[in-house]
Amino acid sequence: MALPKKQACYGGEVNSMGIMDMIQSLAGQTGAAAGTDQAKVAGGFIEALTQHPEGIQGVLDAFRNNGMAEHVNSWGAGQAATATPEQVQQGLGGTGLIEKTAEKAGVSPQVVQMALATVLPMVIQHFAPNGQATPTSSMGSMAKQILSKFA
Repeated sequence: MALPKKQACYGGEVNSMGIMDMIQSLAGQTGAAAGTDQAKVAGGFIEALTQHPEGIQGVLDAFRNNGMAEHVNSWGAGQAATATPEQVQQGLGGTGLIEKTAEKAGVSPQVVQMALATVLPMVIQHFAPNGQATPTSSMGSMAKQILSKFA
């Protein structure tokens, strides 16, 4: 029996090639274009987060500073399953994460906002349960959990 591959982490950074391999695999498994875009955006967002100086804490802070603390708290507690593209834009506005995710995923910022309306609450719930950021070194295993929802 083969053991599952572990996500490589170096100095708290997730090996983004492993994540991108997972995304490509998921994109190949999902037939609908929307599912493919979600998988691409999820991978691009995870990659952008690993390179963002403040990581998930920066996302939490941006949402709180943009009047969206209630949303972050409900997502972190698993109480709200989705957001709207407008909430994504409001919460992440000024962070550059929408644009970086679009670049990494090869889609438009509008597609990122639509996909993150589904992906972001899951990211917050898994990376920041109860609104508290988890250590960056655990992002690889959490990314696998999130991305498995798109398989």
